[in-house]
Amino acid sequence: MSEAGRSSEIEIILRTLESLVEPFAALLPGECEVALHDLRNPFPSIVAISGHLSDRKVGDPAPESLVHARDSNTIGTSLGQSSRLANGRELRSSTLIFRDKAGTAVAALCIDNDTKDWAAAMELARSMLPWTRSELDNPEGIGDTDSMPDVDDLARKVLNQALSSINIPVDLMHKRHKLAVVRELNENGYFRLRESVETAAQALGVTRFTIYNYLNELDSLDDS
Repeated sequence: MSEAGRSSEIEIILRTLESLVEPFAALLPGECEVALHDLRNPFPSIVAISGHLSDRKVGDPAPESLVHARDSNTIGTSLGQSSRLANGRELRSSTLIFRDKAGTAVAALCIDNDTKDWAAAMELARSMLPWTRSELDNPEGIGDTDSMPDVDDLARKVLNQALSSINIPVDLMHKRHKLAVVRELNENGYFRLRESVETAAQALGVTRFTIYNYLNELDSLDDS
């Protein structure tokens, strides 16, 4: 292939991947950042980015590890690797490498997910289970790990506990009672779980927008 033809091929690859950066960032759960690197030049390298985990922007250079892997011909796709930003935020990082017809790595799509929400969900699960932290970190010592409840079961327990703490039937609850339920759920990390707002809204006989309004109201009360 001529140099012009190869350059055209690479541009098509980059433009196609660039169109996926924002949709990927919007679809992935939790806080994330998606960056597209043009591997032909280490600087500027980023041609598209979406998300705010780092201060990187279009035109910034590629990470040294990516440049080294490219130069040493050891570059390849990696999934679910642990990494850390300079500010200490822990990430789960994946790098997808794209090659041209000649097999040369020409683009890297780097996806970083902040793990703090997942860690909070794990802490919530740990707080509801009958086993100790050491037993959970070493599940072989628990026995039948197939009997461990799933996150949905734990979420139901947290919700039922919050409702029971009011000791008033939902049909007789006033706004202050429902606010108290939402406060307890929020303090226990319940709303970090998937579909938790909808489930809480159904249990309290309100809309999910009412739950969001309650959360905003509680934030305002806490800030005052």
